[in-house]
Amino acid sequence: MLQRIFKLDENHTTIGRELQAGLTTFAAMAYILAVNPAILANTGMDKGALVTVTAITAAIATTLMALLTNYPIALAPGMGINAFFTFTIVLGRGVPWSEALGMVFVNGCVFLALSVTGVREKIIAAIPHHLKIAVTCGIGLFIAFIGLKNGGIIVKNDATFVSHGDFSSGPVALCLVGIALTAILVARKVPGAIVVSIAAITLIGLVVPAGGGARVTALPASLFSAPASPAPVFLKLTFQFLTNSNAIFMALPLILTLLLVDMFDNIGTLCGISVRLGIMRPDGTIPRAGRALLADSTATIISALCGTSTVVSYIESASGVEAGGRTGLTTVTTSILMLLALFLTPLILIIPSAATSPALVIVGVFMMQSIAEIDMKDFRTAVPVVLTIIGIPLTFSIAEGIGLGIISASLLALGLGESRRMTGLGYGVAVVFFLEFFKIWPFK
Repeated sequence: MLQRIFKLDENHTTIGRELQAGLTTFAAMAYILAVNPAILANTGMDKGALVTVTAITAAIATTLMALLTNYPIALAPGMGINAFFTFTIVLGRGVPWSEALGMVFVNGCVFLALSVTGVREKIIAAIPHHLKIAVTCGIGLFIAFIGLKNGGIIVKNDATFVSHGDFSSGPVALCLVGIALTAILVARKVPGAIVVSIAAITLIGLVVPAGGGARVTALPASLFSAPASPAPVFLKLTFQFLTNSNAIFMALPLILTLLLVDMFDNIGTLCGISVRLGIMRPDGTIPRAGRALLADSTATIISALCGTSTVVSYIESASGVEAGGRTGLTTVTTSILMLLALFLTPLILIIPSAATSPALVIVGVFMMQSIAEIDMKDFRTAVPVVLTIIGIPLTFSIAEGIGLGIISASLLALGLGESRRMTGLGYGVAVVFFLEFFKIWPFK
């Protein structure tokens, strides 16, 4: 049955190799079971329920991708998008998290329509390639900044805006150790380096004082339990923002940003994995790309219904490919492991910020590495790229950082008489951000 479904011989692989690769992929991305709930819980969502829906959505979306494409690409709630959901939409704009889930659902429906009609590729093509990479880098810097902030390494300062925290305190010192440990393990190519580091720092936290007689890590009442109920977040999305014009105009740029980041994440991962698999054609096209786009757009709708931010393709899938994974059996294995991990929810919930924050920093480093693909010697390229990369963390808004980059790229193209550097659709996106920045229509 497995041979028939996944065409193992045709892809020059075996069941054993696929299972091993699936375990490797799970180890590389299992940190999301701790990190995604930690980020989204800032909105007031139930953390235990978030652990459950994170695993469920990852398993459903990953299995869907495997069955539709037979590619070893795993999906889960996206890093960067979950930060945008939490810190820009909910905390930044004051949107209730249930309404934010509604925006994710609308984004998913638009995403699905664009994927089915082929418009999605045109929108992606409208944004210059260097800006797509800059968005990835800016989100990486943003995630790293959030990691440093959550770990207490960076704190607010009235005189200098930010400053370093108390490195002598137990949680902060442990977070610094975690960053160093994670970086070393990743550099040494240890399988599941991020998960290993999270586990190690959590264990060390059992003996590190956090002040007031407490420890950084508190032991749970039990090690195993039934998964937490998803009820507090499941099917809790609402759509009041669709009921009046002011709310709709406020929601438009947020949904647009969700759409753009979602597209860039998925297309980038699909391209990267296809190159590693050796299936990308000489003309740059990818076999079964349409099915892959259908799978990840459907996954976005599923994520909103279940109660989490957008599900995207994970570049960590490359670790499974490097371990020999060649078919969807790799990621079906990953899906099963995600569900089994739910029975360890008490252990996941005790993981402290000192253990998850280093993961955010290192994931940010991964994303920042893409800057090497940008030709920064060209000033026309450098200006929008730099504004995008620094704009995202400094405004604490992925949307506004993207807007700065697209607007500056459009103005440069027009000012230099090189209007063809941007497409008409690209200028349209710039206009939307311009109107939002200057409140020319009632964004509230």
